[in-house]
Amino acid sequence: MLSFILSIVYGAIAGWIASKIMNTQGGTLRNIITGIVGGMIGSFLFRLVGFYASGFFANLIVSVIGACIFIFVGKKLFGRS
Repeated sequence: MLSFILSIVYGAIAGWIASKIMNTQGGTLRNIITGIVGGMIGSFLFRLVGFYASGFFANLIVSVIGACIFIFVGKKLFGRS
């Protein structure tokens, strides 16, 4: 249960940072979803090139990069800011 709560908090932080970098508007729920999905995307892409993040800040960086990619693709597919 604690890991579930931590992943939500972690996703909110990563999603919020990515939304600031990508200059998008959104609420807390959108940031949480963006951060969690971004974490999955970032982990997948970084593992493809052989990079395995360990530790809070490395995982946060990977999640933020993945969330930025997720926002970028969403903007291209749906034309929203």
